[in-house]
Amino acid sequence: MAKNKTTVTENSVFDFINSFVDDEQKKADSLRLIELMQEWSGFDPKMWGPSIIGFGSYHYKYASGHEGDAPLIGFSPRKAAFSLYVYTPGEESENLLAALGKYKMGKSCIYVKKLSDIHLPTLEKLCRATFAYLKEHPECTC
Repeated sequence: MAKNKTTVTENSVFDFINSFVDDEQKKADSLRLIELMQEWSGFDPKMWGPSIIGFGSYHYKYASGHEGDAPLIGFSPRKAAFSLYVYTPGEESENLLAALGKYKMGKSCIYVKKLSDIHLPTLEKLCRATFAYLKEHPECTC
């Protein structure tokens, strides 16, 4: 079985932000997201792989047998948009997305250009819904 690429590392989150993020607004938004997600999760930020900033962790195991660890919530300040890893399936999350603001939805993440495009209290609720979902489904989000 292939080894997971996205594992927690000892790399500095702030070194990553300062070296990878070249847009000043995106850098400010990244620092704000770190502050908010740390407050909401109660966990310090950690680098997961080369470009994901994650908070906390959980273990997953798919029906296929593939398993690993992933951050409870996280984000990546990609060039085109932020990838927010805060979404889990369910009616509550679907309802919250309607109030989030301007975003695009990927398979399992939310893409936003800048924080001012979204409603931060709704983002907090999405994060808290994710915590609740993962507490009820500790081994798998599939």
